Amino acid sequence: MKRPLIIIVFCFFIIQCSKKHKPRSINEVSIKEFTIENVSIRAIKAIDNETLYFAGSNGVIGFTNNGGKSWVKNTLYYQDSIKPHFRSIALNNGNIFALSIANPALLYKITATDTTIVYSEKHDKVFYDSLTFFDDNIHGIAVGDPTEDCPSIIITKDGGETWEKITCDKLPKFEEGEAFYAASNTNLKTLGSSVWIASGGNKARVLRSDNYGKTWRVFNTPIIQGKSPQGIYSIDFANFKRGIVVGGDFSKPEENYANKAITKNGGKTWTLVANNQEPNYKSCVQYVPKTNGKEVFAVGKTGISYSEDGGLNWRKVSEEAYYSIQFVDKYTAWLSGNNKIGKLVLK
Repeated sequence: MKRPLIIIVFCFFIIQCSKKHKPRSINEVSIKEFTIENVSIRAIKAIDNETLYFAGSNGVIGFTNNGGKSWVKNTLYYQDSIKPHFRSIALNNGNIFALSIANPALLYKITATDTTIVYSEKHDKVFYDSLTFFDDNIHGIAVGDPTEDCPSIIITKDGGETWEKITCDKLPKFEEGEAFYAASNTNLKTLGSSVWIASGGNKARVLRSDNYGKTWRVFNTPIIQGKSPQGIYSIDFANFKRGIVVGGDFSKPEENYANKAITKNGGKTWTLVANNQEPNYKSCVQYVPKTNGKEVFAVGKTGISYSEDGGLNWRKVSEEAYYSIQFVDKYTAWLSGNNKIGKLVLK
């Protein structure tokens, strides 16, 4: 008499699991667009449906806390006349951090009452691309192009109060012509104490550290590489095993050869997906939260694409050009672009 009961319970368990992981069907994607004049926005930090922070060109830092009904903008100056251009932003312990590109590199800490520069670096080759904090809100990391024969990586161990650059003897060597892209503040991803960073140019590789940047491993990818506009532009992980990279050739954005790959072992090996199929060049990729790594969005100047099977197959859902996308829940994401912010809603 016990066996039928066991079978019934087992079948019920299987049915429930299949329901839990069954991908939904996205029937409609709507985008509400907000004009933000005179600023190219590649870096956003989405908090919830109402609140978004951004950093852009011409020294502009801004936010909304009412879903885009109104926007607050502030322009930062260096030495009274220089407007730093921002491609990265992060929030930590209620403070905003924004890092400028080019020489000199300037990392600003912005509080409710003060704005200070917590790190600066002068070098002809300096160019920082992205910035984020780890889950513990104590450690943070920013990455940039090589000034020597290794990537430029700066870290903080005190929540962003002080930053130091990792010396080349503790970092992997970079190939000549290998660098990073400041396309969307998403060429690095953190989970726990782990971080992945994606490169491009002469090589398209993934760097991984599992101890806040103390030690590193480097893994090759099959993403298109060999020329300066080619390589990985964005990376994301759904968990410690499942990840995805996108990019391509910025100079040939309509091509879609070897521009997207997935990993199932934490980045050790990568497999090309949807080769010569949608999507083409993209500057940002993000997993949709709470979809078990199944739903993925990729955006770029060639439009917005969506996958419901972890990146194996895609379809274009919008022709609108955006640099970056960041989800706040399973149904809503913020987008950033040239002179605009978007709010995407899935139905």
